[in-house]
Amino acid sequence: MKKFSAVLIAIFMLIFAAGCGENSGGRSHSNLIGITLPDQTVRRWIKDGDHMKELLEKKGYHVDLEYAENNIDMQISQIDDMIKHGAKCIVVSAVDSTKLLDVLNKAKKNNIPVIAYDRLLMDTDAVSYYATFDNKGVGILMGEYVENKLGLKEGKGPYNVEFFAGSHDDNNAHFVNSGVFEVLQPYIDKGQLIVPSGQTDFDLICTLRWSQEVAQKRMDHILAEYYKDDKKVDAVIVPNDRIGYGIGNSLANAGYKVGENWPLITGQDAELQAARYILSGRHAMTVFKDTRVLAEKCVNMIEAVLNGTEPEINDTTSFDNHKFVVPAYLCTPVVLDKNNVKEILVGSGYYTEAALESNEN
Repeated sequence: MKKFSAVLIAIFMLIFAAGCGENSGGRSHSNLIGITLPDQTVRRWIKDGDHMKELLEKKGYHVDLEYAENNIDMQISQIDDMIKHGAKCIVVSAVDSTKLLDVLNKAKKNNIPVIAYDRLLMDTDAVSYYATFDNKGVGILMGEYVENKLGLKEGKGPYNVEFFAGSHDDNNAHFVNSGVFEVLQPYIDKGQLIVPSGQTDFDLICTLRWSQEVAQKRMDHILAEYYKDDKKVDAVIVPNDRIGYGIGNSLANAGYKVGENWPLITGQDAELQAARYILSGRHAMTVFKDTRVLAEKCVNMIEAVLNGTEPEINDTTSFDNHKFVVPAYLCTPVVLDKNNVKEILVGSGYYTEAALESNEN
């Protein structure tokens, strides 16, 4: 009887352990892929995560998809857990690309390849590849759009403009900003673009965590301090849609009106709300980065790494992370404005026409 009881207990323990494994969120499997993304407040990260997860699961992988809610310690803990559960590859889009060194080194010691996703991992040799968009190209597209719409090539001006940049701890922000100023700095030098605040250095115009609220407070201060006596701002060069929402709120609070004296506002990410704002005239443009394409390229990288082959790479010179030049695949961004926003976003199935015309989030 004792032997029989021991056998029964052992069987129950095996069944219990199997049940736990099935309900563990995809962890501790022999083909586990870990993905950690910055947060869920920006819809594009949700779309990125969902699409990668769907593609990987169709290929038979188990996926542990996590969001760090812009918390560095949380992201470190997520990566550490993925290592402990035997992830075969970890995809990281960093909250702060300089603060993950120890946990990334731990992944390297465990022979787990790491792929940087849309944000370059800095100061580490524990990253294998980088999947991203041409972020300097994003900035160039913004600058060229402003150049064209304000007639700067034709010598028009002067115009009052203000500049915003992304988060100082996101390497992409530096690339976007360099692209913007590559196009527009000559017009500042010629006096066709005037910056009443005098704020053009990256350290002055960067926006921590790409925060809408931080950007709005800075714009409030700029308008109150430098736009007195009926002086008007003609354009605000904004690095992404969410920062643009804060800029728009600040302008509206200061009495600017769409269709009357509303300035040109740029953007990036083609968020649903931004697409609606383009149709209403509140935003002039956004740079569309089709994250479905980026997710597919990243999944292809994962498969190549796990199969011991070389993934498709189209840039081996641009991304020096202070340890080495990380081989990368760059996807191509596209400018959207009122003339093509519906055609491209609805035509590609990125959004439905009903969603663009709805007021619901």
